[in-house]
This record gives sequence, C-alpha cells and structure tokens, in this order.
Amino acid sequence: QVQVVESGGGLVQPGGSLRLSCTASGSRFSINVMSWYRQAPGKQRELVARITTDYGTMYADSVKGRFTISRDNAKNMAYLQMNSLKPEDTAVYYCKADRLGDTYWGQGTQVTVSS
Repeated sequence: QVQVVESGGGLVQPGGSLRLSCTASGSRFSINVMSWYRQAPGKQRELVARITTDYGTMYADSVKGRFTISRDNAKNMAYLQMNSLKPEDTAVYYCKADRLGDTYWGQGTQVTVSS
C-alpha cells in the first residue's frame, strides 16, 4: 500500500514563497506521475501541476511562471515551489501519486496567502 504525505504548507503574505513536499512511501516501484491539486473553500479540486517519471511537466494556466514542480525519482518525492503567491492561491494542496493504474492521495496541506 502506497502512503502519500504532504508537508510545507502555512501562512504567507502576498508575494511570498512556499515549498511543498510530497513523499510516496511503501512502493517498490517508481511512481509514474506525481501531481499537485488544490481545493479552495466552496470550489472543486483542481489540477495545479503534474510531473512524469521522465520529468515532463504541465501547469495550470493560473500558476504558470510562478510555480515549479520537481521530483526525486530515487526517493519517490515531489516538490512544488510556489513564488509570487496571491490570495487566490489559498487552498488545501493535495499530492496525488499514480502507479501502475492505481491512484493514491495524501491528506492535504493548508496554504493560506494573506496579509
């Protein structure tokens, strides 16, 4: 069973930065795709960024140029560097790991952007 755990959330002022980390443990095999999603109060969960095993990436239009996703394949970890944060980035951020057709979600980490 794969367990996914996020960390690094918190309170930051507009224009600030945060770095989220995601660890997928319990897998003998590499995680194929690691993704970050977010869900703001009263809104649907949305894809923020995704990275494949060979480091192919995609981003939501709303975060392009501000967020960067990366990963460490040897450790089955993914990161989300978030710069120039805006109040509208406030949400619970979730990590999703896809492996061999199965999907695993973390419990989420709160990111609040406020002055």
